[in-house]
Amino acid sequence: MAVFAAVHILFLMLLLPDIMAARVYGDVDLYRQWAFLGRSEGVWQGIDVPWVYPIGAMLPMLAAGIFGYKLYMFGWFFLCTLLNALALLMLKGSRRLRYGWQAAYLWVLLIAILGPLVFSRVDGISAPLVVVGLVLASERPALASALLSLATWIKVWPAAVILALVLASKARMQVLLAGIAVSASMIGCVLAGGGAQNLLGFIKAQGERGMQLEAPFTTPGLWQAVLGLGTRVHANTEIVTMEIKGSLSDFVGTLMNPLLCLSLALVSLLIVAGVKRGADRRELLVVGALALVSAMVVFNKVGSPQFMIWLVAVTCVGVAVYGRLWAVPAMAMLVIAIFTTLVYPILYVQLYAALNPGVALLLTVRNALVFTLFCWALLKLVGIIRVDSGADPSRSGVAIRH
Repeated sequence: MAVFAAVHILFLMLLLPDIMAARVYGDVDLYRQWAFLGRSEGVWQGIDVPWVYPIGAMLPMLAAGIFGYKLYMFGWFFLCTLLNALALLMLKGSRRLRYGWQAAYLWVLLIAILGPLVFSRVDGISAPLVVVGLVLASERPALASALLSLATWIKVWPAAVILALVLASKARMQVLLAGIAVSASMIGCVLAGGGAQNLLGFIKAQGERGMQLEAPFTTPGLWQAVLGLGTRVHANTEIVTMEIKGSLSDFVGTLMNPLLCLSLALVSLLIVAGVKRGADRRELLVVGALALVSAMVVFNKVGSPQFMIWLVAVTCVGVAVYGRLWAVPAMAMLVIAIFTTLVYPILYVQLYAALNPGVALLLTVRNALVFTLFCWALLKLVGIIRVDSGADPSRSGVAIRH
């Protein structure tokens, strides 16, 4: 806990000038506007107007306002710290996690490296919830599903972890009912507020976006722009992102959703095959979750840097359960985190404004490692199925039970 405290105190000191001046950092500026627009004027994002996030994202945004408008950045930082601490305690406190202490240190280290994103994006709220949900999945599948469903209504990506849990868990009905209950409450709030037309507005908002500069499949287009071969960097001022325009970028953008669906279907089939052949359900859950989440990063035309936080959450749980057997994703995540922070926010202007080839190379290596992580998880799933194909199916209920 001393290392955890030191990291969070350091970031608090770095944020202190903004906090004392009633300023905010990063996307927290938008969160404060949205929260207080609802509180003061009764205009709620996702209900009264279309929104880029699911309605559950308003919960942490409102919670961060507990100290008032001027101290909103402190409120957001405090909320992130509490959730990070909860994830840490779950990693090192569960008796079912043989390598929990090692995973706890990895969690703190990766938080420290990705701090500018962890403390300024809503992904920093959803990630610790996913850690807690995955740790609880073995003994409390219904509670795990409820937490993961809540995280999904904050930021969509934990839906991939829920899918892995539904497919791998023997307590599938409990998982489904808990998820339905949480989702019904969220949908009910939107409908009660008269926002039925905006309930799924976040899906439409994502679908209308172009190929973002940092997305893995944008890498060839980025190098075309660096070399002056037909593409350019375009600022999407409406959603404050940098995108690649020209050449084949629009065509590549149209391929992302079909490729994502195919990759998710492939991983799902592998998990189902593993269950049918008697493979260890817990291993199917954790490896399957990494495969599904990494697919959502690889085959995504958005590719925001905070997406790396998704991978951190699942990787830390994998390390907690399997230790050195997860050395490849652990080391990959360490490099991914370092390169991500170097690119954004440290060298980002050099990337989009100057098209610096050195920064482009950093991003290229980072994206290659993310793709490697996906391939590792995919091959690991295949290996699990082959090794356990002759196992006794009755033992598959040990890890995830009623």
